[in-house]
Amino acid sequence: MVRKWLVAALVAGSVSVGLSAHAERAPEFRLPGSTGDITLSQYQGKVVMVDFWASWCGPCRESFQWMNAMLDKYADKGLAIVAINLDQSRQDADDFLARNPAKFDIAFDSEGRTPEQYGVQGMPSAFLIDAQGHSMTGHAGFHKARVTDYENDIRKALGIDALTSPQKP
Repeated sequence: MVRKWLVAALVAGSVSVGLSAHAERAPEFRLPGSTGDITLSQYQGKVVMVDFWASWCGPCRESFQWMNAMLDKYADKGLAIVAINLDQSRQDADDFLARNPAKFDIAFDSEGRTPEQYGVQGMPSAFLIDAQGHSMTGHAGFHKARVTDYENDIRKALGIDALTSPQKP
């Protein structure tokens, strides 16, 4: 079965997706995780990056490394990350995680209901949710050339001054 979020899985560039900035509460979810159910509301009071990924997604491998680094850097400032796997096979997800360990929480949505609630348009897709549970920003795709922009979105959500972009020669 081809889901509508899968049709756009190969996004050529990062684009804003899904929820509009501060206009609405982010959709709640309750999904099985590695150590029990995971809900968005359990992170109330934290800035949460909700990331959608699949084992077949090449850019997801790079985004996992980056998200681990962001969690190392900003967890003590209030950042949490929940990566929601969309594989129909849990074994595919587990194999990916064995090769690409995550320091953040992993949830599993093999039925693909959550990406529809968030308006996912490609893999990976990430959404920042503020400490009060409101949507802030989102992007589809993961591109190393945009990591400063992604990090600045996190910093803004945490109330930290933006990084300056490196000057291009």
